[in-house]
Amino acid sequence: MKELPHSFVCIMAGGSGERFWPMSRQRTPKHLLKLVSNRTLVEEAVRRVERVVPHTHIFVLTNTAQLESTRIALAGVLPAEQIVAEPAKRDTAAAAALATGLVRARDPQAVLALLPADAFIRDSATFATQLRAGINHAAHTRSLLTFAIKPKYPATSFGYLEVGDLVPGGHGFRQVVRFVEKPDSVTAARYVASGTFAWNAGMFVWGVSAFLAEAERHTPMLARFIRDFPAGDPAPYLAQHFPTLEPKISVDYAIMEKAQSVETILAEFDWDDVGLWTALPAHLTADAAGNTIRGHVVSAGGAANNIAVSNGRIIALVGVSDLVVVETPDAILVCHKDKVGDIKQLMPHLPKEVL
Repeated sequence: MKELPHSFVCIMAGGSGERFWPMSRQRTPKHLLKLVSNRTLVEEAVRRVERVVPHTHIFVLTNTAQLESTRIALAGVLPAEQIVAEPAKRDTAAAAALATGLVRARDPQAVLALLPADAFIRDSATFATQLRAGINHAAHTRSLLTFAIKPKYPATSFGYLEVGDLVPGGHGFRQVVRFVEKPDSVTAARYVASGTFAWNAGMFVWGVSAFLAEAERHTPMLARFIRDFPAGDPAPYLAQHFPTLEPKISVDYAIMEKAQSVETILAEFDWDDVGLWTALPAHLTADAAGNTIRGHVVSAGGAANNIAVSNGRIIALVGVSDLVVVETPDAILVCHKDKVGDIKQLMPHLPKEVL
């Protein structure tokens, strides 16, 4: 499959390392773990786009605390200079400006795909086909593009897009009527039943000039940051300007919800944000009793429907059910499957050396 010469991909790889504790930590959050394959999620993300854009046009955006571990995880996959650290936490609006400025400084005609590192997609061929279509479309429109995920259930942990009419000549893209924030369960059920709402996967494609024009209208500080971005080593520029960027909000709030035109296409590929430990059974094999295991795990006495992950020592399950048990050299998690969303509540109570 031929690469698109003016196309670039920036992969956002941050995170606090809370939801997959004790395997994930502040320096090694979810995207640096090998949760569902023999590759880290960030390497999976890089590999998926290699067939679409030139290898030299792939960048990973991380933060200072995770820079070293990200470069180690991608050693032999991506050169160190293509892994760029944000020197401060400024949310996704600033990350989008960084990505756009970085790419625009290298190619003013560029089209940028801004993708998260922590989603898992098995059907990489269909993903590459649709990403290619999105890049080609973005090269001929002033609209900002996004990928939408057809809802599998009334999720309350995702934002939604209200999807409108087909764009004439838009190769399957539709107008986005509006963005809506994470709903309550009743509202989410109504959205899914309507058939006109989709999950917002946080995957974007835009021409750098189109994004800059929207930033000029809505966020002048971000626009100035993009215009002045240097073509060489970005580290000194980022150190001086990135920590002061305002507003500190998401790109949805800052740009996408206010843009003159946003279009979307429904993903034809599988997608999973692998948000909690309970996502693993969809990707790993289970034994006859429904235990999803990874590593040295044995079970007896009717142990059933557990998720157990060993990173060295043997985990033995006897007569227990519906638990998540995760072993690491310095910490062990035992949690009911219904409570995995509460793991972050442990953080204030844990010693710093295991965070």
